[in-house]
Amino acid sequence: MQVEIGTIVDGKVTGIKDFGAFVKLPTGETGMVHISEVAATYVSDIHDHLSVGQDVKVKVLGENDKGKISLSIKQTLPQSEQRPTGAKKGSGARSSRPPVWQGTKHTDPSSMSFEEMMAAFKKSSDEKMSDLRRGSEGRSHRRGNGNKG
Repeated sequence: MQVEIGTIVDGKVTGIKDFGAFVKLPTGETGMVHISEVAATYVSDIHDHLSVGQDVKVKVLGENDKGKISLSIKQTLPQSEQRPTGAKKGSGARSSRPPVWQGTKHTDPSSMSFEEMMAAFKKSSDEKMSDLRRGSEGRSHRRGNGNKG
């Protein structure tokens, strides 16, 4: 009996590698949870999250041509835990309001067209460049013209 794609089942971790964990399913089959599907946050060391013999809930993502089953632990978490807010930059999580849209009439970037996003980015960029120029002009006048004499 094979597990159905999209179902959530209980399993047991049977092995751990740097790239993921192997989980035995109730059908007796073994699937793999890729390291990117272990937790909602960035996982640098899978051993911090899983151990051999641990019982886990997994979602069956699919099966490749060779019959290997792809699983996810992350997708069994409540929706609110799947995309953490306030995650460190570079962890893959996005903030709900990137700085480029702050101060514009749009609060939700996903509702903006590409042209609107580019216009907002350009406006923000122009304002920052203007501020930088004003700041550097003030400093260069205070230093003098470089002549000694």
